[in-house]
Amino acid sequence: MISSSQHILYGGPDPDITEGEKSLGELVLNRCKRFSNRIALIDGVTAEELTYKQLQERSTQYARIMQEEGLKVGDVIGICSENRLDFPCVLFGAFYLGVTVAPLNLTYSDSELHHSLNLSKPKYVFASPYAIEKVANVAKKNSFIRKVIVFGDDNFSLSGVQCSKDFLASRRYPDGMPFFPKPLNIEDTVALILCSSGTTGLPKGVQLTQYNILVAIAHIGLGVFHIDMPREDMVILKIIPWFHAFGCLTLCGMTLSGCRMVLLPKFEEFVFLSCIENYKVTQMFLVPPLMVFLAKHPLVDTYDMSSTVEIICGAAPLSKELEEAVSKRINVVVTQGYGMSEMTLSTLLQTTIKKPGSVGSLRPGMWGKVIDPDTGKLLGPNQPGELCFKGSQNMKGYIGNDKATKETIDADGWLHTGDIGYFDDDHQYFIVDRLKELIKYKGFQVPPAEIEALLLTHPKIRDAAVVGLPDEAAGELPFAFIVKQPDVELTAKDVTDFVASKASPAKRLHGGVEFVDEIPKNPSGKILRRELRGKLSQILKSKL
Repeated sequence: MISSSQHILYGGPDPDITEGEKSLGELVLNRCKRFSNRIALIDGVTAEELTYKQLQERSTQYARIMQEEGLKVGDVIGICSENRLDFPCVLFGAFYLGVTVAPLNLTYSDSELHHSLNLSKPKYVFASPYAIEKVANVAKKNSFIRKVIVFGDDNFSLSGVQCSKDFLASRRYPDGMPFFPKPLNIEDTVALILCSSGTTGLPKGVQLTQYNILVAIAHIGLGVFHIDMPREDMVILKIIPWFHAFGCLTLCGMTLSGCRMVLLPKFEEFVFLSCIENYKVTQMFLVPPLMVFLAKHPLVDTYDMSSTVEIICGAAPLSKELEEAVSKRINVVVTQGYGMSEMTLSTLLQTTIKKPGSVGSLRPGMWGKVIDPDTGKLLGPNQPGELCFKGSQNMKGYIGNDKATKETIDADGWLHTGDIGYFDDDHQYFIVDRLKELIKYKGFQVPPAEIEALLLTHPKIRDAAVVGLPDEAAGELPFAFIVKQPDVELTAKDVTDFVASKASPAKRLHGGVEFVDEIPKNPSGKILRRELRGKLSQILKSKL
């Protein structure tokens, strides 16, 4: 519905978020019991399987031990790991206790990890063997960390580090001994502290409550796929990192819907495609860089992907051209959504109406408006401006940063996204670009994402990113970093001429072109433009 006088859209009421449960932990435990004999997770690399019953037993064991060691509601634990079977066991165990979980990006440098730990201040940190040495070193500098546990049966001779095998064996409980999560104030109890993407600066700690998570799970329970099928028949490929909001929340939602999931710790071309073929994956949650791979890489044609019927893409903008290229090449439905860590999961999702390039309409429980970023004036259909939302998925706030919270969520509860977009006459939303990333060229606002989408239609271009080159006369000039397809001839002039033939003058590559081996991106697929701006500065200095 819409208030025509104010152009404020509403997604309708939220679905019921529980079935009488008094906490997120109680709902998680009940769902694991409900789907007890189904396979919950499969490690796509090792082929190890975990049933819902095993997931319940292992997560309960973690919960009992953490509880006996003094962890309680309000305490925080960290998990620094790639996708692996241990991750949801610890995550769900913490949910049972009302303990807050801080998923940590395992690709962080020591200084970035130190910053993230000091946002959430976890008492325990669980880490994979891949991350343990870095975690152990940083933990020594932070006295609030009481224990570090590495997944597996080897502590790698690291002082003060316990392996999870020994942790789980440290206490024994009678078989069948019941465990009862305590009732909690779900609207106040923080379930997750997620690091914001940090594409423009150091990450902030986003606090999501148990209520936020329960709403996201309920939305997934309503159905997020266009092609519906019984949940027990779904095989979902999970490659998006679980330390990222998109990865973590879809892990929770799809697990607690009774689906089977195949996890991958990282993207490797052959493993990714062989998992789709061997496990007959039906649906996938992906980010735009993987969509570029599916659209352009010749290896894709050598695998059987006929079981896959739908892909949901999020976390970063996906162009209409790329969406259509993937859909046509592997014969799948591509569904787009929009969200951010500060709004739990998907605030917008394509549902009954599906327009190419659109990110869909408002999810239940959410209100949306578009405003002029300079004046705050409400804008109507087809008028680009800053997207603002409020409702049940909005975060509690940034931990320890009231100033940033107030700058993001205004006094009326509207969360200002910093994204430029619009809704059309059918209330379908379209994303233009990040407000802070718009290139200011001679008074024109140039969206880098639009030029990038155009560049990706070139058959010899594998990937691309565009930033503004400072210029005294024009303000900024669009400058492109280009990754060529293997074994092709492509010059800078070829690229600039291609864009000039298809784009208006303001959107042409007046700043130039630089060929690179890869485009720096965070794990969710967002382009790290600050790194590219730094690279551009180095290029300019080298030419002086």
